[in-house]
Amino acid sequence: MAKCFSFAETRNRCFRFSFSQAGLKSATTDLGDGTVMHCWVPKTYKPSKPNLLLVHGIGANAMWQWNEFISPFVARFNVYVPDLLFFGDSYTTRPERTEQFQAQCVAGVLKAQGVRKTNVVGISYGGFVSYSLAAQFPEMVEKLVLCCAGVCMEDKDMEDGMFPVKSVDEAVSFLFPQTPEKVKEMLKVVFYKPMVKVPSCFVQDFIDVLCTEYLQERTELVNALHKDRKMSNVPKINQSTLIIWGEYDKVFPLELGHRLKRFPFYTLLWFFHFLNKFAL
Repeated sequence: MAKCFSFAETRNRCFRFSFSQAGLKSATTDLGDGTVMHCWVPKTYKPSKPNLLLVHGIGANAMWQWNEFISPFVARFNVYVPDLLFFGDSYTTRPERTEQFQAQCVAGVLKAQGVRKTNVVGISYGGFVSYSLAAQFPEMVEKLVLCCAGVCMEDKDMEDGMFPVKSVDEAVSFLFPQTPEKVKEMLKVVFYKPMVKVPSCFVQDFIDVLCTEYLQERTELVNALHKDRKMSNVPKINQSTLIIWGEYDKVFPLELGHRLKRFPFYTLLWFFHFLNKFAL
């Protein structure tokens, strides 16, 4: 029997209305070679304002990640909020799954929108993409904010017990839960004070709407992020950088924030950790 109501789809509609009311519009860019990127862009570009790019994490699409912040940011910036590949309406038929390729696609969207320079905020997986954007396109990224982004992690960190999971396969089942029980397990990790009770029907609806599409491709994104990762391969960047971290983050533990702080940035503006409500 078909569902007559979807909480997650209703939230999607509310988020779209919220983004539109804040002054953003939906835009799709065909980058060629089977790659299409969706991005929320200003309805009216204002040259007097600086630009701001917001890059979401791996646990949600752009709307679910950034909705609470859009209105105050739009008041001060020309805001751009892309869906990364295999989230929202962005996809590719190409085989690349690295954060470097994600960054190249984001850069392609910005160029298509006429954006030559922007400030960038990336959270979690979006921080990996944002860092790569700053490294590959230094002339485009003015200042960078990295939120709970384990850019300096190494593949051996999982073996050394830094994370709550012991393998990439376990991480995938955790990050992209396919059952209500797995969602509840995830919530206990990503929330410092997790919700006590969530009706299973809402959880299953969330899975059906947000967690089943592009599951294989998203799995490949996580594998590419972890495979053969070494700090020695992380490129240095020259942009002024602010690092923000959750004190009790279990997805990317605070130690990775301190490790990133020690990394030789050209200018490190500040390192700040806070008591986080969620990590993804």
